[in-house]
Amino acid sequence: QEPLVESGGGLVQPGTSLKLSCALSDHVVDSHTVGWYRQIEGQRREKIAQITASGVAEHEDSVKDRFHISRDNTQRTVFLEINNLKPEDTAVYYCFAKLPPFEAISYWGKGTRVTVAS
Repeated sequence: QEPLVESGGGLVQPGTSLKLSCALSDHVVDSHTVGWYRQIEGQRREKIAQITASGVAEHEDSVKDRFHISRDNTQRTVFLEINNLKPEDTAVYYCFAKLPPFEAISYWGKGTRVTVAS
């Protein structure tokens, strides 16, 4: 079983909204911090946001106006909502998990591709 499985990507139009999901397997314990990176083709992988088990969220300044992370511990799922999608949001979006107080990432998902085009 994969520790993290992303879903919700696809072809979307500019100006619309999209909600990605990251399903947590039983390998990911309740105390894990979970978050999102994205990788635009030809660029480095960049962090978007993370959220602790208690719901404390952090968003990178560059995306905080349009990106919002949340989690549902009952469903064992972490979400990333992207509003006002732009073509430059086209990327593979990856979910990650880490166990506080350690900063090293314990698990990566395989990624879900988002393509923003009309």
